[in-house]
Amino acid sequence: MQEKRTKLPIFNGLQKNALSVFLLAALVLFSNAATWAQSSKIKTVVIDAGHGGHDPGCHGAQNNEKEVCLSMALKLGALIKERYPDIKIIYTRSTDVFVELAERANIANRNNADLFICIHANAGSTTAYGSETYVLGLHRTDAQQKVAERENASIALEDDKGAKYRSYDLTPDGIIALQFQLAVFHRQSILFAEMIQKEFKRIGRYDRGVKQAGFLVLYKTTMPSVLIETAFLPNPAEEKLIGTAEGQQKMAQSMFQAFVNYKNATEGKTVVGGTTIQNNTDTKPTESSPSKPVEIPKETVKEQGLVFKVQIETSNKAISTKSSHFKGLEIFEYQDNTLFKYCAGSFPNDLQGAKNYKNELIQLGFTNAFVVAFLDGERISIEKAIKLAEKN
Repeated sequence: MQEKRTKLPIFNGLQKNALSVFLLAALVLFSNAATWAQSSKIKTVVIDAGHGGHDPGCHGAQNNEKEVCLSMALKLGALIKERYPDIKIIYTRSTDVFVELAERANIANRNNADLFICIHANAGSTTAYGSETYVLGLHRTDAQQKVAERENASIALEDDKGAKYRSYDLTPDGIIALQFQLAVFHRQSILFAEMIQKEFKRIGRYDRGVKQAGFLVLYKTTMPSVLIETAFLPNPAEEKLIGTAEGQQKMAQSMFQAFVNYKNATEGKTVVGGTTIQNNTDTKPTESSPSKPVEIPKETVKEQGLVFKVQIETSNKAISTKSSHFKGLEIFEYQDNTLFKYCAGSFPNDLQGAKNYKNELIQLGFTNAFVVAFLDGERISIEKAIKLAEKN
């Protein structure tokens, strides 16, 4: 994100006739809905590392946005490819080069991507902190508008100084019309954004929420698309997170887990209490509550790889994971002989994250909380888990 404010060209759009917009939107909406229903399987993901080349983005004491974003993008792509080798991963840039905002969207469109993920770092004061994820839409606060303006300011570094974007209608009427036209993708974007924020929260990130703003890089994408502001680089503590390989891997792991959850949800599976449950009903996410878990007693799909969790309860009788006893936490249940055991949190290959979360749960009143580990969904000793984590 550019710290230097650059005045953007004025994006003038013709005022739309409300009835015409509605009729056009309705036609396109039904067309998009049919297309989504026919091709919900994710085959291609485009990952966009913000800025690059002569556009460094914002910076901290030692790191530039373009560098940390590229590292997280490559790590995320590697995680997806490792788990899902059949998915095609495309990077808008895999090295330190400058790519125009319009071209980033074009790359996604040309490759018929099923998902577009933009990774950025936030600018702000040295005390600002937290993560937020954006979808294309109308900003609701001046702060959201400023985020979009700073990211859009990259067009001043393009050869034509942003002339090509004068046809982009970023007026409220224009964005509303576009949201109607791409309504299915918009809802899916919100679903994925909420899942990203949920995973960031699991590793202790402050949740700044899912927001909307007029990002040029998202304007012409024709698939679910999000822009992630991972952390505030000017804040030394935040820079320590995304400015190190360990922190970058941690953030990439969270984005990856959100991708897994999103993939499962859009391909007919629903994430419930840390497990993935096959959803054979007609239940679909709604716009008002796109990521609300649906508890369906079907066969579970085990989490793959090494995952640390925090066990908070053991009982000789089953307890509902929605019980008020768990204080609103998302709960994972497993059985050990005749005992029912209950865990919170999910930290792929991240022992320290689980330890930090354990301390939070103790303060919340779960005084007997302790860290446990699972490998491909099976409980293993913590000693074995630590050795496996050290190898990765």
